[in-house]
Order: sequence, then structure tokens, then C-alpha cells
Amino acid sequence: MSVQTQHALITFYEARLANIVGLITDLANYETPTANKAAVDALGGFVRQKLEALGAQITHFPRESVGDIWLAKWNAAAAGKPILFLMHLDTVWGLGTLAERPIHIEGDRLIGPGTWDMKGSIGVVLSVLEGLQERGEFPNRPIWALFTTDEETGSLHSWEIIEEIARQVGLCLVMEFAATNGGIKTWRKGIANYQISVTGKASHAGNAPEKGINAVVELAHQTLRITELNRLELGTSVSVTVVQGGTAFNVIPDRATAQVDVRFKTQAEADRIHSALTTLTPVLEGAKIEVTQRSQRPPMERDAKMISSYEQLKALTAELGIDLPEEGSGGGSDGNITSALGIPTLDGLGPMGEGAHALHEQVVISSIAARAAMLDALLRGWRFDAE
Repeated sequence: MSVQTQHALITFYEARLANIVGLITDLANYETPTANKAAVDALGGFVRQKLEALGAQITHFPRESVGDIWLAKWNAAAAGKPILFLMHLDTVWGLGTLAERPIHIEGDRLIGPGTWDMKGSIGVVLSVLEGLQERGEFPNRPIWALFTTDEETGSLHSWEIIEEIARQVGLCLVMEFAATNGGIKTWRKGIANYQISVTGKASHAGNAPEKGINAVVELAHQTLRITELNRLELGTSVSVTVVQGGTAFNVIPDRATAQVDVRFKTQAEADRIHSALTTLTPVLEGAKIEVTQRSQRPPMERDAKMISSYEQLKALTAELGIDLPEEGSGGGSDGNITSALGIPTLDGLGPMGEGAHALHEQVVISSIAARAAMLDALLRGWRFDAE
């Protein structure tokens, strides 16, 4: 995202930059591995205090095995559709990581685990809401912020809540980090995982190989068939990734399994792959195939609704002197969930940086003010179709 001119709103957030970086640092200094409920809840309590200080009406969704979920609302009784910020408190980093790699600044980079994914985004959102209140320009429209706690492991404990809340809003702002080109993400691939289980017949590999049905050989045939389902030119990849089979070197294997990772840009492609995988037929006589879909996240498609939303945001940021490009991602986010419901969704609104889930995770400090200004302008200037 290149800044062409210095707009007053960007200057406003540049003047607050030290405070924003300090808040992000405070957030990142809470270690929040998804599986550690107590650790995630500690950050949830800290964020709740910040939300209460900003005058939010808060709803608490207790969870048993992951951190509790929080929904904050401002101007709940105001007319118009709510705008929803969608964020997650959990990270991929285990307890003790900060002792090895503490949060620190090097030049224009805030470096450390969780800074980019997504403590930086949470800090920017809280700072924008505070900035709007400080200027007396908080828009008279419903603004909501949802903080989930298991996005990094597939949102299984928050999926229903995300859907329930998203159905009530007019726009979802998914605060994942910025695209590599500095823009936002207008498409994300859907993700599905399948297990292929083959049953054959065991037999002695030396004395009676002809009496066996080799499950590994059958799985090899199926692997070649599955590989032919790729349509890379359409953004569809079908990859056999983990294969297991056999018990001993001298036994014809009667069991073999394979994990299949599927990525797709459209639901039509997801349906094509699902149909093909669930109708696989054996090549070897007597072999049996069982296909199980273990998980699926729908695609965030670059459809007419997405294009319209992107163009409106691009126009708003142009008024700030910002050229906002677009990009896509092969990985999913909670934006896949909301967009699949038909809710207008914008994703990748967080600051620039690099190293998500990597040892060099970091936020580009100089990108923060422009991203904050973009969100500020969006909240004040967004227009729904009926408005």
C-alpha cells in the first residue's frame, strides 16, 4: 500500500504511533497458544478491560476447551447495519517462546511471536476506535468487534458463533495481516482434507503373494487418479500428502491410507473434487476404498459482491492518498466463513509485515498509521447499497 500524499488523518495516527506500538507490544507479551485456555483467557481479560474503557457493550461466550469468545458493540441501538471487526486472540506459539525471542524493535520493525498474526491488527483496531472517540468523530452507526480464540486450529469452537453474528451485519472486516503487495485480500482458497482408506487382503509375500490383495498397490493407482484432478490453471490443487501402509517387509499389506489436501478458489471446483473423490472405484479385484472428508473451509470468492466492496474501499483510501491493490491467498481465514454466507467481507486489513508462523515474525511500523487511517475512513464513510 503506497502512500502518495500525507493526509491529515495519516498524520493523526503517526502522532499516536508510539502508543499504538506500545499497545501491540503489550498484547504480544501475552502468550496465547490456542490449546492453552488459561493463557488465552488472560489476554481476553486484558482486551475486555480495553473495550470497557472504550464504552463497549460486551457479550461473553464461555468455551470449555479453548479461550472464551468476546463480542463488543458500540451504538447497538443506532440505525443501519453493523460493521463487524473479526479478530482472533490465539497464536501458534507455545508458552516459553517469548523467553527465547522477546518482543523488540529493530529499525522500522516490531519483531516477535504474535506481532503480525494478529496482535498488531488488534492493537490497530483498538487504537482507531480510541482515535475516533478522541476526535469526537465516532460514527453514529453500529460497530461490532468479535474476538475468537481458535482460528489457528480451524475455528471449530467459534464457527457457529461467527456465522450467527455475521448473519446480522452488513460488512465483515477480517483483520488478518496485509497482502504481500500492501493491499487487501479479495480471494482466499477454500481448504478440504480427505482420508483415503484402502482395504486389501494380507498374505505371505513369498509363499502366496497371489492370494493377497495389495492395498499399497491399490492406493498407488488411486494416487495417480487423484493427481489427475488438479486444475492448477483454475487455482485447484489436489495433493496426496501423507501415505501409510504395510506392516512387515514379507507381508502383502491389507491396509493403506492417504491424506489428501485440496485447495480451490470456487465452490464449483470444491464440488467437482468432492464428487470425484467420493466415487473412486478400485482397480484391483477385491480391494475396497473408503473416502472420508475430515474437514472443509469454503472459499472466499472474488465475486461481484467482493469486487463491489473492494472498489468502495479503494475509493475511500484514494481520498487519503493511498493506492490500495488487491491480492489473494492459498490459505484460509475466518473470512472464508463469512463470505460463504453471502456477507460482504474484506480481508487482510491489518498492517504490513512478514513471517507469520515463522521465527522472524514482524510488523512494519511505518505501515501502521496508513492502515489505521484506512479503517478510520471506512468506519465513517462506508455506504451500504440501500443507503
